[in-house]
Order: sequence, then C-alpha cells, then structure tokens
Amino acid sequence: MKIAVTYENGQVFQHFGHCEQFKIYTVEEGQVRSAQIVSAAGHGHGALAAFLKEQGADQVICGGIGAGARTALEEAGMTYYPGVSGAADAAVAALLAGKLSYDPDMVCAHHHHEEGHDCGGHCGEDKHGCAGNH
Repeated sequence: MKIAVTYENGQVFQHFGHCEQFKIYTVEEGQVRSAQIVSAAGHGHGALAAFLKEQGADQVICGGIGAGARTALEEAGMTYYPGVSGAADAAVAALLAGKLSYDPDMVCAHHHHEEGHDCGGHCGEDKHGCAGNH
C-alpha cells in the first residue's frame, strides 16, 4: 500500500489542488517501510489524481479538497481522507492505527464562494479568494 499526503514543511498541506509536494509512504504489514517527497509542480487540479496513481498511491490524506478532485480520486480508485491537519508523519501513523481524525464531508468550492464563506479556515494561502490560517 502507498499513502500520499499533501505536504509542506512537514505538515499536511491544506489545499489539495495547489499542492506542490506530496510525501509518499510505502506501507508493508501495517508499518511504514519508506517515505519520499515528490514534486507535483506543474500538475494542476485535474492532473493530480493521475500523478498520484503514477506514483502508485492508493490512499490520500489531505486538508481541503474540491468536488472535482474528489471525483478524480474516486475514478482513479483511490481512498481519500480529507479535512486532516497537523504533521504528515503523525497523520499516517494515526491512519495505520485506525485513529485518523478526518472529515469525510469536507468539500471546498474555491471558485463558488458564498458571502462570508472561509472554507472552514483550512486554506493556507490566498487562492481564489480563500485566505485561511495556515
């Protein structure tokens, strides 16, 4: 099994579609055997699912994620865990222990904000009008 985590400075990056790096964990017998950071620079919203599939990922841990990216991950056969924050390594350990805290209903519509909507504060940068606390 391979788990991909949206990654920035050791933390779960909070905007899937703008993620420039993923940390990919190779898991065997319930234990992390190796991990590597891969650059996703140049892969936009639509291409990230295919990029992760090419990396061999079958599970994804992320912060905020839009509906289109969710659909792309589902179509690629990947399980995803949105709404996660904190240290990437800790998130993977929690997933493997069956204790990962995530929000299965987390959907961020960055391009169609309602008045006063802030995406739950999950965004790290000012992207398409969503500036959260990162």
